[in-house]
Amino acid sequence: MPSSSRHRARRVWLLGALALGAVALTAGTAGAQGPGAAVQPGGRRGITVLQLQGYLDPPVASLARRTLAQANRDRTSLVVIQLDSNGVVATDVAPLVEAIQHSRVPIAVWVGPSGAHAQGGAALLAQAAPVLFVAQGSDVGPATPPRLDHPDATSNATVRAELVRLARANRRNPTRVAQLTTTSVGATVGAATGVNNGARPTLGEVVVTLDGRLVHTGAGVIRLSTATVTGKGTGRRRQPNQDVVFASLGLGARVQHSLISPRLAYLLFVVGLALIVFEFFAASVGFGSAVGAVCLVASCYGFSHLPVAVWAAVLIGLAVGAFGIDVQAGQLGPWTVMATLALIGGSWTLYGGSSRLHVPWWEVALVVLSTVAFFVAAVPAFVRARFSTPTVGRAGLIGELGEAEAAVDPDGVVVIRGSRWRARTNRATPIAVGAAARVVAVEGLVLEVEPEEGAARDYRDRGRSRSKRRGDADPDGSDASK
Repeated sequence: MPSSSRHRARRVWLLGALALGAVALTAGTAGAQGPGAAVQPGGRRGITVLQLQGYLDPPVASLARRTLAQANRDRTSLVVIQLDSNGVVATDVAPLVEAIQHSRVPIAVWVGPSGAHAQGGAALLAQAAPVLFVAQGSDVGPATPPRLDHPDATSNATVRAELVRLARANRRNPTRVAQLTTTSVGATVGAATGVNNGARPTLGEVVVTLDGRLVHTGAGVIRLSTATVTGKGTGRRRQPNQDVVFASLGLGARVQHSLISPRLAYLLFVVGLALIVFEFFAASVGFGSAVGAVCLVASCYGFSHLPVAVWAAVLIGLAVGAFGIDVQAGQLGPWTVMATLALIGGSWTLYGGSSRLHVPWWEVALVVLSTVAFFVAAVPAFVRARFSTPTVGRAGLIGELGEAEAAVDPDGVVVIRGSRWRARTNRATPIAVGAAARVVAVEGLVLEVEPEEGAARDYRDRGRSRSKRRGDADPDGSDASK
């Protein structure tokens, strides 16, 4: 074969070998990137920030499911979950973990801002994301118990195995991630040991530093495009290159989320009971009892999602009722002491489950002291001021005209000479609010009244006759015996 022909053959063989090597290298790179044959561009279809704060309860879990489903339908460019939670209550975190793992939209979790936590089931949620950033001063773990209301439902071994599985799926350090079962890891240490993907101080920093990053999703590997450079020279900076939309709880869901808080539910329960007992002594138009009823209903909604000891709630109710006994007696007695002890015991043992759900001791002390002061000092003083006896002789009120401040049917409140009195009518006809009422008799601190129309003079005379028989002063101030 001529020399020139041999050289051409060698060149063709060499080019073919290089081409085959390039194909093999490309195939190996694509295989190392995980699912999907090639890297897909991320696009600029908007960034959603999903804010999950407080306990991961049914309203929060519902928000997360809706947001992730909507993002996948709209093929959003990126979902960033801003996470700050002490654990999961009354819901199962497993569906959320699965939704994050199978999402076709890239998902990143940021545990922040500084001081935030991802504990219990929230730690599993954080590790499920392909990208995990933590703010300085925040931490992830411990992951046990996954549910605060059922701390013994899942063993530590099961939680550890789940953490290892998630770490391997997201290419983190399985050994160090497994330690999150019982311990917490901060941002800097976590980044150095492979527990998270880095420390980022702000949400904006998270978004711009994800620019150009390869993220594994259910649809394959996606290269994110999240930032653009603006300005020149020393004024150059990066900023998001697409709209950022925040997804958070609406007003109704926020109210539900707040009521599931153990501390708020406990406070509303005690306040509601106290207001209802107070209304019994105030004998007013029912505003106090209405507010108390609303507080009780709200607290019962929270209790329905929390591990409440029923006997402890009953003990608190009995304690508030016992306070009312000494208020009725008009003096501090043994019922107040027993009520205080019962209130302390019921408050301290109200919640079961994890200790993270228990009301802090200082809040229990504050509620107990406030309740005691309310029934020992405030309620008796109010009753004395509202139903104080005028300086004029009570018998002198017979025949006086007043006005019904609360309907007398058969009991109510009337105003006589500027003072409020408890009143009752001894007729079948009630006295409406604002109607005139005439005093026909006085029994202790209660006035017997009749409507203004109908034999008012006869009842005044009957009152005078009663006074004469007792030898009391006549209504006009003179001695009836003279």
